[in-house]
Amino acid sequence: MKQFTVPFITLQLVLLMIIPVKGQELLTLDQAIEIGLENNYGIQISRNVAEIAANNRTLGNAGFLPSISANATRRESVENSRFETQATDGVNENRGARSTNTNAGISLNWTLFDGMNMFINHEMLGEFEQLGRDEFRLQAESTVEQIVAAYVNIVRINEQLNVLENSVEVSLERIDIAETKRDLGSGSEYELLQAQTDLNADRAAVLRESNRLVEAKIHLNEILARDAEEDFDVSPDIIINRTLQQGELQQNILENNISIQLARTEQRIAELEIREIRSERFPQLELHSGYTYNRNEGGGGFLIFNETDGFNIGLTARINIFDGFNTNRRIQNARINQRNSELMLEEELKRINAGFLRAYRTYQNSLELVDLEEDNLANAEETLDIALERFRQGMISAIEFREAQRTFLSAESRLIEAKYDAKIAETELLRLSGGLQHIAL
Repeated sequence: MKQFTVPFITLQLVLLMIIPVKGQELLTLDQAIEIGLENNYGIQISRNVAEIAANNRTLGNAGFLPSISANATRRESVENSRFETQATDGVNENRGARSTNTNAGISLNWTLFDGMNMFINHEMLGEFEQLGRDEFRLQAESTVEQIVAAYVNIVRINEQLNVLENSVEVSLERIDIAETKRDLGSGSEYELLQAQTDLNADRAAVLRESNRLVEAKIHLNEILARDAEEDFDVSPDIIINRTLQQGELQQNILENNISIQLARTEQRIAELEIREIRSERFPQLELHSGYTYNRNEGGGGFLIFNETDGFNIGLTARINIFDGFNTNRRIQNARINQRNSELMLEEELKRINAGFLRAYRTYQNSLELVDLEEDNLANAEETLDIALERFRQGMISAIEFREAQRTFLSAESRLIEAKYDAKIAETELLRLSGGLQHIAL
């Protein structure tokens, strides 16, 4: 009896260190998603990139507005000079003469026409802004999917841990029965040792699953950008949405899938690049205007000061007559990029559709497996109850009882896995069809 009691106490102490203490704060899936969307580093970076793209979409950045600059300089100098003229007798010398020059001006440069390139630029900046929003949404949806998978994995491990702990309790009862039989002479020391070996195997399984639970919580905390050691409880069961319909989801893919929208945005950008290069073939007209002020003050010359100021205005027209066929080459390359963007869109459509069909098949099979394994579990549970009673009465052997226990454990494990697979497939279907959009944004 002592040989059994000491390891059991040791197991309890280890579990107290590994398994979270019940009653701590419950972290729901909605709360986890909210925290992740706020704190996840990838989302924060993607949000900042999208903000930069939005800031870049201005009329000035597109080239619609003029540029105005002002400048001013003042220079002082001290000079020695010697000069001789016909009106003077001999050489005149002037030492330490001070002179100053003041210059100021303001200039305006404005592109009045550039082959509609400024309009194309503004449209392209809008596409880059949309691209930033799409990439942010892609990152957000991917993060939500990771959070759901990590959270449901913790729920799965918790359920599996409960199954293994129940198995330990059954093994303890088996030891009690084996000890009683041995003391009464109807059992053997061999059967008791075998029961203790099986109990230790069940305890080892609990320890391994407990370690998996700790690692799974660390992983979720990492996604949520929280302290890795922060502990929490999760909801006790995996809730599956059984109402997803294939036709509705496929329709939503074409309209809402973010990867397809990204590919379409890239296609529009490729089209705009062709138009942008073509605009260089048109003439450009620029307006120049300005005001200048200049004053020179001299202490060693005939003029005490000279001052000028005035406005200026002008137009500059230029046209690219020949550039070594570089414009043609760039247009050809841009057309190739456009074709590549079309191919990428077609590839993305097929890839998304294939992924959807796989996920939906997994979803349907998992739902069927959940129903089947629930029936199997009910049968295995009843079988275990019968086997336990027969084992007490000595009607079956320890090996037969252990087999019934393993069958029950396997049925519970398969049910947990089927529910997990169904939830993961459900989340993947929602992501592909844009169903995570309202959560992520």
